[in-house]
Amino acid sequence: MKRVEIPSRFFFSTPPAPCPYLEDRLERKVVTLLAGEDPDGLHNTLSHAGFRRSQDLAYRPACDGCSACIPIRVRSTDFQMKKSFRRIWKANSDITARILPSMASREHFDLFHHYLESRHSEGGMVDMDFIDYQAMVEESPVRSRLVEFRKSDNRLFAVCLIDLMEDGLSLVYSFFDPEEEKRSPGSFLILWHVSEAERQGLPYVYLGYWIDKSPKMAYKKRFYPSEILTRDGWQLIPD
Repeated sequence: MKRVEIPSRFFFSTPPAPCPYLEDRLERKVVTLLAGEDPDGLHNTLSHAGFRRSQDLAYRPACDGCSACIPIRVRSTDFQMKKSFRRIWKANSDITARILPSMASREHFDLFHHYLESRHSEGGMVDMDFIDYQAMVEESPVRSRLVEFRKSDNRLFAVCLIDLMEDGLSLVYSFFDPEEEKRSPGSFLILWHVSEAERQGLPYVYLGYWIDKSPKMAYKKRFYPSEILTRDGWQLIPD
């Protein structure tokens, strides 16, 4: 097992709150500030240990009696584009992507709000205003970017907030036009980032947490080969 050495620092625990993914569960997180002389290096180290980023914080689930959230990453360099993925890729062949600085715009926010109202109307993020969205996008101490996706008529299709890591791309938050559901936009966005990571010679795309019993999160296992973080380190998920 390869040990991940985390620099000595302060970690804090959040109070219990309703779990957004599993009913009748409470979530608790352990968090720490991404600060110091090398926040990017710290971010990489913590990501390898299963942490995720939100603005200037790194967090990881630490729920009492539950370990359903499992860190997952896709191996981009030997990714297998199976038949169903090829269909999704073809269905979105008119979509173009552009990597931009992490700066909030009203156009992006409008799509973000429309996405939340359509797909996550009961979640806490639906009440976010433009200032909140701006903080989510711009308050990052690490190397972050926005990837903007547009249709052939230049209408906005999707936006992804990503972190640039030493060994891959980390998808922090993605949102898309909910009227385009037939295109399987969520899967397409992952496929694009896997392709982009391979183009850049980066071995991984970090997808956050895989939750097998959550319909919103279980789909991540479909992207093969993928690795999950276990007690023995990162391990390949059997196909």
